[in-house]
Amino acid sequence: MACVSVLTSCGTGNQTGFGKATAPVAMQKEHTRDIHGDRVSDPYYWMYDYFGNGPDSTAVIGYLTAENAYLDTVMAGTAALQEKLYNEIRGRIKEADETVPYFRNGYYYYSRTEEGKEYRKHFRKKGSMEAPEELLFDVDQMAEGYSYYGFGGFSVSPDNRLAAYAVDTVSRRQYTIYIKDLESGEILSETLSNTTGSATWANDNKTLFYTLKNPVTLLTEKIMRHELGTPVAADALVYEEKDHTNYIGAYKSKNQKYIFIYSGATTSSEMFYISADDPKATFRSFQPRMKDVLYDVTALDDKFLIQTNMDAINFRIMTCPPDQTGVENWTEYIPHREDVLIEYLTEFKDYLVIGERKEGLLQMRILDLKTHNEHYLDFGESTYTAYPATNVEYDTNELRYGYTSLTTPSSTYAYDMATHEKTLLKQVEILGGFNPADYQSERIYATARGGTPVPVSLVYKKGTKLNGSAPLFLYGYGSYGNSIDAYFSSARLSLLNRGFIYAIAHIRGGQEMGRQWYEEGKLQKKMNTFTDFIDCAEFLIAEKYTSKDHLYAGGGSAGGLLIGAVVNLRPDLWNGVVADVPFVDVINTMLDEDIPLTTNEYDEWGNPNDEEAYWYMKSYSPYENVEAKDYPNMLVTTGLHDSQVQYFEPAKWVAKLRATKTDDNILLLKTNMEAGHGGSSGRFDSIREIALEYAFFLTLEHIDK
Repeated sequence: MACVSVLTSCGTGNQTGFGKATAPVAMQKEHTRDIHGDRVSDPYYWMYDYFGNGPDSTAVIGYLTAENAYLDTVMAGTAALQEKLYNEIRGRIKEADETVPYFRNGYYYYSRTEEGKEYRKHFRKKGSMEAPEELLFDVDQMAEGYSYYGFGGFSVSPDNRLAAYAVDTVSRRQYTIYIKDLESGEILSETLSNTTGSATWANDNKTLFYTLKNPVTLLTEKIMRHELGTPVAADALVYEEKDHTNYIGAYKSKNQKYIFIYSGATTSSEMFYISADDPKATFRSFQPRMKDVLYDVTALDDKFLIQTNMDAINFRIMTCPPDQTGVENWTEYIPHREDVLIEYLTEFKDYLVIGERKEGLLQMRILDLKTHNEHYLDFGESTYTAYPATNVEYDTNELRYGYTSLTTPSSTYAYDMATHEKTLLKQVEILGGFNPADYQSERIYATARGGTPVPVSLVYKKGTKLNGSAPLFLYGYGSYGNSIDAYFSSARLSLLNRGFIYAIAHIRGGQEMGRQWYEEGKLQKKMNTFTDFIDCAEFLIAEKYTSKDHLYAGGGSAGGLLIGAVVNLRPDLWNGVVADVPFVDVINTMLDEDIPLTTNEYDEWGNPNDEEAYWYMKSYSPYENVEAKDYPNMLVTTGLHDSQVQYFEPAKWVAKLRATKTDDNILLLKTNMEAGHGGSSGRFDSIREIALEYAFFLTLEHIDK
């Protein structure tokens, strides 16, 4: 059966700089969704067929291949620009570089990149950085012969002899765990397949806990215990999650005393624990799950701390004795505050670091556990990102933290919590003459409908005219409570240096302004996410940062849903958009429990089997709302092996747009046939993908150099 038919129109309109080509048109097959009395025709439903190896599998590959060929032809005239962008972005990277070493259990660990190599080499030195270097993993060598190679990191046994490491060669985030003897270099014969990649050692140096995935839905369903030297088939099941809306995982407390199992969804969670010295013990519940209550546990030497939203929307910290963990034994340790969200705890023997978010900005609060004195770190910029770096040692006064802003490259600091001395250990070196003083960052507030102020972070090169003539790229996400903080990108300089303004809209659905910010951008309030983004765009136009003819938008995954929704709601606002691996077929995906992650997402989007949820989701789902009207220029990307947003969502969306829209603007679909949600695995291969997107924007701006 043929995959594509022929169009007589070129599909590239009057846009200069792009090639003329005949766009592929996907075949249509009759399929009707009938639910809640709503009969909906979906002629592209057949695209779901690839991983089922059904009768349309060949047609799917044929269609995606045809779209790639069409993109190559349309973008052929930008080849020189893409190559220039690739070379200048790569030219800013110090190819031979080394990470800041961190100390763990007697060894310093670090990794190194080498000139021209795609991956990293991982090393350690015993006791001192002057000690002989031990090569642990040469990922460049390990990746030879693979088109995709995801190295999922490694976990070293307490006696420092063995390392469990994870590998994904498909990009479906299904990792195989291998075990390497670091003394002999031998790879043990036992392998743990279809896992999350995380491996947790008990204190006996021979027992590993790992998480199994459902091979179809990829849900995390089982925690297994493996003892070295025994058949993997005989591994013990220590926990099985029956609630398919929960994610699960296992980890060891920082003080090395406990093995924890975490089971959580968006609105509730539960934890289980055993002594790390007794790996065959039965896991016991810390506190049985409670409706609409999230909690997380941090182990100190003499107590547990519990971060919870119980009667505290922005979370508070409770405490309880090690032997009395039920909620009736919890007492308040750090109270709830209406204007401060508690995001995380980082524990040390004598100190506690509390990650707080106030007015959209991250703060680090340092508490001395002995004296109860406290203070805050000062970061000195109006918009930035600060976060704990690698802090694996428990008995230390040194906090490692990372810092970046729109004008400051990623930096790693050591902070002495006793003396308050701060030391810059490393700032990523940007080659090519970068000077942060050449760029200006701002934090402004747009007013959304209803009067809600929405933060916008932006950066531009000094001298850029703020009279409405500058091109502006507006980025957004707005889901899962994930906050998109201001960060530096050396690749982004290629836009800024050509006159672009880059802006981040901190819209509802994230957690930038507290937990309520998230609650107001999910489920039956999801439309706030999209209207916030539109209102930010209109504010930027009104304030003369840009104009409709020069406004661009982008987002990926759930941020791709954002882009799909806003081009339906306000297609006139944008000259061009990029939607990366976009979640755009919301209802059909959420109705199919065999699709990875569907049931985990009910608390975020709703379950369309519920009639009220169905109609609300249908009101914004991009695929459902494609109409016969003009759309902006669009570039859509996906990965054939994507486990987060399956390839067929963007493919169906593009096919429907092609058949329905009334304009002659550019519409392109790029499928990475060898990768998944995160794109290419190599550090230089991924630059090609950035160069393609930048060339798309620049060509729309008639910038060819």
